[in-house]
Amino acid sequence: MQYPLSPDVQPEFCTTGSFMRLPAKREGARLAIVGMPFDTAASFRVGARFAPQAIRQGSMLLFPYHPVHKVYPFEETKAIDIGDVSVIPHNIHRSYELMEASALELMQAGIVPVGLGGDHSVTLAALRAAAKVHGPVALVHFDSHTDTWDTYYDEKYWHGSTFIRAHEEGLVVPSKVFQIGIRGTLNHPGDLEASYDLGFNVITSGELRAAGIPEVVRRVKETVGGMPVFLTFDIDFVDPAYAPGTGTPEVGGFTSHETLELVRSLTGLNYIGFDLVEVLPGYDPAQTTSLLAATLIHEFASLVALNLKTASPQESITGA
Repeated sequence: MQYPLSPDVQPEFCTTGSFMRLPAKREGARLAIVGMPFDTAASFRVGARFAPQAIRQGSMLLFPYHPVHKVYPFEETKAIDIGDVSVIPHNIHRSYELMEASALELMQAGIVPVGLGGDHSVTLAALRAAAKVHGPVALVHFDSHTDTWDTYYDEKYWHGSTFIRAHEEGLVVPSKVFQIGIRGTLNHPGDLEASYDLGFNVITSGELRAAGIPEVVRRVKETVGGMPVFLTFDIDFVDPAYAPGTGTPEVGGFTSHETLELVRSLTGLNYIGFDLVEVLPGYDPAQTTSLLAATLIHEFASLVALNLKTASPQESITGA
């Protein structure tokens, strides 16, 4: 049977609850959806633990084919949905271990994990797994916040410290980290400087609009080159008019159209993992945020499918 099932084969509402009704197993899988429903590292609104299933529900509105990239992303990657990691809601470090183990198993098998968060703390677990397989990686980070704040109430591990911890642990190559879309009010003048001090490439929302999407994409591709790259997407990159269901919304963001154009343009990078975080279904009454999140997962899968199509036959076999 061909997956994902098209609505003209079986109605969308007839589902097992997986992303686009993908199977849990199949031979030759190169991409896997995995839920990371952890949200107790959030500093204000919680509820992102319910996002994986909300995003899966949103995926029922999607169709299998990507008309711009001309791929069937989930069929060409033989994608699977392995369900959710069984996290421990009150224990961030044990939850990290469980999420890291899941991502590591997939990466070691040559499968690209696509994590459904959860708050943004879950990315640290995925980066730990990535570094064990690939060494320090490049990072493309879409967000309205840098998440490089050191502590919060003297706690070092929370969703606002993910990338300073990743830097300290040597999980990323600082000169090949891009933080794109940063905006909003700050607690202190030096909040933004923390990312510059780490050696990260910060592109604020104003700089992105001034430079334009093609120029920013050029910079990313030129700098990252062929390095293994992890892409993490906080849904609050998008303006809350288009994605209201999120934990820390910031006005002045990007439209869903601009967001898709930007992600869609990032072809040809050596993607070894993705995640999409900070969707809060409780603040998403019309499910527009979940639909956008599911659509972005479709885009991520299409980028992987394109890489597989352009790889040599030997690379396609070995995953090189």
